[in-house]
Amino acid sequence: MVKYNDSRVCFQYAVTFFKSVIYIKEECVLVDQKTLAYINLYAVLGTLENLCELDPAASALLTNKKPISIGFEVKGGPSATLTFKNGKCRMEQGVSNCTIKLPFGSCEKFNGLLDGTVTPIPSKGFTHINFLLKDFTALTDLLTKYMRPDPADLEDEDFYVISTSLMFYTISVAISQIANNDKIGKFSASHIVDGDIAFIIKGGPAATLRAKGGRLLTIKCAPENPRASMEFNSIKLARDLFDGKVNAVASIGAGTISMKGMVSMLDNLNRLLDRVALYLA
Repeated sequence: MVKYNDSRVCFQYAVTFFKSVIYIKEECVLVDQKTLAYINLYAVLGTLENLCELDPAASALLTNKKPISIGFEVKGGPSATLTFKNGKCRMEQGVSNCTIKLPFGSCEKFNGLLDGTVTPIPSKGFTHINFLLKDFTALTDLLTKYMRPDPADLEDEDFYVISTSLMFYTISVAISQIANNDKIGKFSASHIVDGDIAFIIKGGPAATLRAKGGRLLTIKCAPENPRASMEFNSIKLARDLFDGKVNAVASIGAGTISMKGMVSMLDNLNRLLDRVALYLA
C-alpha cells in the first residue's frame, strides 16, 4: 500500500490541499442546499459546544440557569437538539426531548436562519422565547465574532487561539457533512478506506475523521491509531492557512504541514477539503 512518508512523496497530492479554506475553484458546482443545511446545523451551530468550553463568557451566559434545549427539525434535512446545562452545550441527534422546537419547512428555510433572512416560529416551548431572543442570540453573536473576527480582535492572543480553534472544529465537522451529503463529496468518500484520519493542530485542537463504508464521522478528539494524518505544526500556521496568508504546497515542502499514512485516505480527504470553501465562504 502506498503511504505518505515525506514531503517529496506527498508533494504531488498537495496541490489541492487546503484550497478549501483559501480559494473556490471556478469549476465547482453550485452549493447544494441540503448539504449546506447539514453543515449549518452540525458544523456551525455544533461549534457552540466548543465555544462554551473555550470561552468563559459563553459559559457564563448559561450558568445558574435551568437546563434548556432547542430542537431544530428541517423537513427533508437534518434534525438535532442543542442542550444547554451547567454552562455547557451538547448536540444530539433528533428533537424528541427538546424544550423548544423550531421547525423549518425546507433546507433553504433553515439556511435562511443563519444568513439572517428567516425568523423561525417555535412549534413547542413558546414560553421560553426569552431564552431564544436573549441568551441563545448572545451565544450565536459571540460565535460570529470569533468566526468572522475583526482584525483588531486577533491581536489578543487568547482571542486568536479561540477563534482559530473554533474555525478548526467547524471545518472538521463540515468535511464529514460534505462527504455524506454532497454529490461530489460522496464520490470522494466512497474511495476512502475504512479507518481513522488524524486532523490536528500541534499543541492545539484535534479531530478524528472516521471512515466506514464510504461515510465519514467527525469526532472532536485525536484518534488512538490513525491510518493517516494531517498535522499543522502550529496554531499560527493553521490560522494563516485559514486566512489564505501562506501557501499550503510551500508549507508541505517546508515540513510545517505533515502528511503521513494512506495515500487513498489523504488524497480523497484533500478533495473533500476542496469543497469546504464552497460551503463556508
